[in-house]
Amino acid sequence: MPVLISMLRGVNVGPHNRIKMDALRATYEALGFEDPRTYVQSGNVIFRTKEKSTKKLATKIQDAIEKSFKFRPAVIVRSINELRHAIAATPFDVRRDLHPGKILVTFLADDPPPEAATKLATLKSYPEEIHLIGRELYIYFPDGAGKSRLPWSQVEKLLKVNGTARNWNSVRAMLEIAEEMEG
Repeated sequence: MPVLISMLRGVNVGPHNRIKMDALRATYEALGFEDPRTYVQSGNVIFRTKEKSTKKLATKIQDAIEKSFKFRPAVIVRSINELRHAIAATPFDVRRDLHPGKILVTFLADDPPPEAATKLATLKSYPEEIHLIGRELYIYFPDGAGKSRLPWSQVEKLLKVNGTARNWNSVRAMLEIAEEMEG
C-alpha cells in the first residue's frame, strides 16, 4: 500500500488552530488510512492508503479536520517519490557552506503560473536566495527565517497557489519515516 505524506498549513502555530497529534492520528485512522505517524507538532502525517488522487485526499482530510476541529487548514499531500524528487531537486545540495536549518521548502498545492518565477526574481533586493522548481519553492535564509524581512504575503500573491513550508531537517526526517514505512 502506498505511503503518502500530508502537511497541514498553520496548525499549532500560536494560540489558534490547535490539534493534538494523537487526535490528528485518530482522525486519519477514522478516514481509513493505515498506520498514521506524525512528525513534530505542526501537522505532518505520514500514512498508508489505497487512494491515489492526492487532491481528493487533501479535500477528504480538510473536511474531516473541519468537522472535528472547527477549522479548515490547507493540506498538501505528496507521494514518497514526489518527496524524494523534491529533496533531489534542491538547488542547495551542492553548497556545503549552507546550514540546513536555514533552508525552507514550501510545498505548493498546484503548479504555479508560468510567470511566477519571473515575478519572484523581483525580490532580489532581499538577502534570501529563492528558487522555484516545479511545485516546490526553495528558500535559503542566510540570517535565519526569524530575522527575515522577506514579505511572505507578497511571495504568496506572486505564486497564486496555496502552500505550506517546512525546514530542510523536517523534510529529510519525513522522508526517513516514509521510507521506513515503505519497508
